[in-house]
Amino acid sequence: MAPSGKRKGGHASLQGKKPVNTTKVKRTVTNNPGRIRNKLKRSEMYGKYLLEKKAQKRQSRIQREKEAEALGEDAPKKAAPRTLDNTRELEATAVQPDDEEIIADEAEDEFAPYFSDEIRPKILLTTRPCPSGELFHFISDLMRFFPQMYYYPRKSYSVKEICTFGSNRKFTHLIVLSEKSKVCNGMLISHLRPSNEANNGLGGPTAFFKVSNVIPSSDVPNNGSATSHIPELNLHGFTTRLGHRAGRFLGSLFPHNAQFQGRQVATFHNQRDFIFVRHHRYIFEEGKEDVVVNKENGKKKKKTKARLQELGPRFTMKMRWLQEGTFDTQFGEYEWFHKRKEMDITRRKFHL
Repeated sequence: MAPSGKRKGGHASLQGKKPVNTTKVKRTVTNNPGRIRNKLKRSEMYGKYLLEKKAQKRQSRIQREKEAEALGEDAPKKAAPRTLDNTRELEATAVQPDDEEIIADEAEDEFAPYFSDEIRPKILLTTRPCPSGELFHFISDLMRFFPQMYYYPRKSYSVKEICTFGSNRKFTHLIVLSEKSKVCNGMLISHLRPSNEANNGLGGPTAFFKVSNVIPSSDVPNNGSATSHIPELNLHGFTTRLGHRAGRFLGSLFPHNAQFQGRQVATFHNQRDFIFVRHHRYIFEEGKEDVVVNKENGKKKKKTKARLQELGPRFTMKMRWLQEGTFDTQFGEYEWFHKRKEMDITRRKFHL
């Protein structure tokens, strides 16, 4: 006979039943479950981990808001979020705005005549051999973006022969586009004009940029049509010696006699060594609000608002190497070469 107080058959697991957890204790997922080898279980636990992390973040935010409301004016200021930009490692070649040595060097480099408007750039544009038809949409956008740009078919000529051809016909720059899967993925820019002050009378420098995220003008939302006016130039975020050289190289592609009536701006914005290229027009519109112009007679006029309209194209560049002189991969000397395994050891170190 079974003893009193115990059910027949013993424990539930001995009867083939799954034991029931009666404690109702919720287990917290405190660690990132990347160590779990089972893929289904790992994805399930990772989802729970993200939800728990989000809930903890929300609770801490609510707690901070309550404390700030209770303290009133004595509440501490909101901490600035940590980003890769404000936590970047200090570069030894960082340039200060009032550095006299840099100012003196830039006044005598090969790009000084362009920035002083003594020389107007004239650009020769070509492609890799046998380009696809899709690449010509990007070429037409570039010809509206850069003033004084002329397209020549590549045919079977080498880049060295094209450099000689362009230099003999008074072209100042050469741009060669490469592509992959019918999308532009590279841009070679070479300065052709000889300079007696720099590089011992030779042309150069030459740079290769990796091109990504190409969006043609027709695909830009609410885009406008570019006019033939020479745009203003905005170079932003180039803070090192190398960055200044790359920025001035790109700036030499534009004439420096901007026609302000066109209200167009060409922007090269460097962020984390990625150069974002944009083309805008700024538009002035009358708002609905009235603004007092003269307090004595109470004269009013409509408040003027400014907005930007993107013209396109839109693409991103990343410099891979910078070479002295015109294009020469065999005997040319490199000023800078991007070595990923040696230079990209941390995400917080940038070169431009």
